[in-house]
Amino acid sequence: MIESLESLECQLDSLDAAQRHSALAALCRLARDGTVTLPKPGTAVNLHAHTFFSYNAYGYSPSKFAWLARKAGLAAAGIVDFDVLDGVEEFLEAGRLLGLKTCASLESRVFVPEFATRVINSPGEPGIAYHMGVGFTSAAPHPFLAEMRRAAAQRTRDLLERVNRHTHPVELDYEKDAAAITPRGNATERHLCEAFERKAAQVLPDPAARAAYWKQKLGDAPAPGAKLQNLIRAKTMKKGGAGYVQPGEGSFPLMADMNRFVLESGAIPTLTWLDGTSDGEKCIGELFAVAMASGAAALNIIPDRNYTPGIRDQKLQNLQDVVALAQKHHFPILAGTEMNSPGNKFVDSFETAELKPLLPVFLRGAHIFYAHSVLQRQSGLGYLSAWATKTFSTVPAKNEFFEKLGRELQPEKEECLRGLPAAAAPGDIIARIA
Repeated sequence: MIESLESLECQLDSLDAAQRHSALAALCRLARDGTVTLPKPGTAVNLHAHTFFSYNAYGYSPSKFAWLARKAGLAAAGIVDFDVLDGVEEFLEAGRLLGLKTCASLESRVFVPEFATRVINSPGEPGIAYHMGVGFTSAAPHPFLAEMRRAAAQRTRDLLERVNRHTHPVELDYEKDAAAITPRGNATERHLCEAFERKAAQVLPDPAARAAYWKQKLGDAPAPGAKLQNLIRAKTMKKGGAGYVQPGEGSFPLMADMNRFVLESGAIPTLTWLDGTSDGEKCIGELFAVAMASGAAALNIIPDRNYTPGIRDQKLQNLQDVVALAQKHHFPILAGTEMNSPGNKFVDSFETAELKPLLPVFLRGAHIFYAHSVLQRQSGLGYLSAWATKTFSTVPAKNEFFEKLGRELQPEKEECLRGLPAAAAPGDIIARIA
């Protein structure tokens, strides 16, 4: 049975969607008949995990991450992918089958005109910010989404053309070497790095010759794997690298335009935060105001970047300060570990002295995002819907309702919220799941 379980879990990462679906169904049967015991959900969350639709360092599909999150007893789990929504339906359906509370997000880079001369959270790139939409319920076609995907693919192709000139004789074919190792052709910088490592092993099979090659091209030749791939990215694709081109206005959509798309899709525009040390993030109050002006209503944090266990430093203070600011603005917070670089944790160490006081805040955000996702999907009554605007006189009152619904609602009861009327009262919604 151990071999069978391991085999099914391996199949969850297949590039074949039908095979992933079949494997998940089989694992659900093992859980139902007691062959596999799944723990009761605890209090830990990871709402920011990239999948193999944009790059997961461990090759996890949406179904695989959902299964592992349920096995780990997470209270809630969420995926996020760069520039695509390809994994949304798969992940939400996996959560429903597994009894896991879920939400699905999208991340991209945007240009913020008000910060054109200040670095925000994209190192070395003034005016450019990583930005998100949280709580998507489908991958419904939208012109902005289609353009986002097209532009991302073109950027990667152009980058590869420049890097290939530097890495000769180890060169990649975009379609055969990069796009082919993704489920739906959304190749990213990290896919290129993985593909370059593979190609070098083919072109230069002798380890000594290959090490000499990397030493010449990168200045160092670390062991194969994470360190080598990270060095390839740093030396060829990031600032100062042979393939790097400084982005600016016009390189990415405006934050306001992305927020408009997110709102039209029924999701929540979400400001993302790095660590508070850049010139832009030192003006975090101003950044909040700019983001809020075009609809941002939530904040994303990657906690593991912002503290060293046992050490109280400026980064930890910045983390505590930005959480306090988010609470001042009544922004629910989405927290997670990314998982798009080798070494990223599956879940944050919430038991540490630094994160333990913040866990209730992160758990509250998780409940809000889950409740939004279900209400939006089932009845169009999400967190920023016309219904929510009309029903709640204050954001704190809205947060209280969505948190309660997300805390009390169980995935097997989600269908109870289908087809709610536009005049539904909050109390009646809670009563439906009792």
